[in-house]
Amino acid sequence: MKTITVFVLVVFTLFVTHHVVSQEKYQSKIGLLKEQKQKITQQEKDALKLEVAEINKQLQRNEITEEEAQKLKEEAAQKRALNIENRLGIIDNQIALIERNDGDPMQLDTLNYETALEIGFGGKDSENNRMFGVSIKENPNRKNLKYDKRTYSDIVVALGFNNAVIEGVSLNDSPYKIGGSRFFELGWQWRTRIFEESNFLRLNYGFSFQFNGLKIKDNQYFVVNEVGDAELEEFDYELDKSKFRMDNLVFPVHLEFGPSKLKKTEKTIRYSLTNQFRFGIGGYGGFNLGTRQKLKYSIDGEKVKDKIKRDYSTNDLVYGLSAYAGFDGVLLYMKYDLNPIFNNAPVDQRNISLGLRFDL
Repeated sequence: MKTITVFVLVVFTLFVTHHVVSQEKYQSKIGLLKEQKQKITQQEKDALKLEVAEINKQLQRNEITEEEAQKLKEEAAQKRALNIENRLGIIDNQIALIERNDGDPMQLDTLNYETALEIGFGGKDSENNRMFGVSIKENPNRKNLKYDKRTYSDIVVALGFNNAVIEGVSLNDSPYKIGGSRFFELGWQWRTRIFEESNFLRLNYGFSFQFNGLKIKDNQYFVVNEVGDAELEEFDYELDKSKFRMDNLVFPVHLEFGPSKLKKTEKTIRYSLTNQFRFGIGGYGGFNLGTRQKLKYSIDGEKVKDKIKRDYSTNDLVYGLSAYAGFDGVLLYMKYDLNPIFNNAPVDQRNISLGLRFDL
């Protein structure tokens, strides 16, 4: 269980870190734009002072009359006021664009050109295509936004109760505790729309790590007999815990059904499953990565923990059926191994799991 916990924490930390870094990056971009707004008014006021000083020099040289000087000053003031209004509007639009798309580069970097405010007092620079402090240049970070995105991806996390279906034995009479036997699954999946103009049917595929645990009752544990088969025996001491776990790497494939919301613009087609019912049915196949047993007991008051890792004659190949149903990313999940847990066992045992699945 410690290994599973560490694995989950690492994946969760990476996910959260990526999200936090992205948030900080676009918040920093907004902060820089707001700082630029504070500089714009002062830039234009300074530029106006220079223009007024030049008009006064022309007046002193008798190149223009008092009336002409006053008119030129009013025109210069009006131009600089409009410059402030327009430049602040550009900044406000950039901030609104970033905030509306949560800084998503796939939303923001779809144009082949980007605009940026430059420090300057006007004029034209033919090399950079800069006019009135705004430059327009090729966007080196451009990312093509697909018009019709047919494939999405999700992190898959599932957990719940685990047990074994045994021939001729009901779950109540199973040697494994129903409440204490649990499973955990962590993986990655891709979801692809099958039909061109409908998202009702989708193909889900990916990979998952499964951890299937069985908590053994009646002070028993697994041993390997003389012919190499695993069987239950009573332990010599009073067991506080007896748990058997199988770790698998599997490749699930599901057909998923359910409605979705169509979001269509001039540039994109997107299908959203937010707050929509969906169910999937399919199966999985893969490999047993390892089998281990954990025993806790006391000898003369001293606590002992045994962790035993061996094959216990378990099947190397894992395959089965699975299904899920629910709303949005919260789903009721069930899986059933078609392969027996143990090779050459007198009675076949097949792993079965029921719990919740989260598509993140």
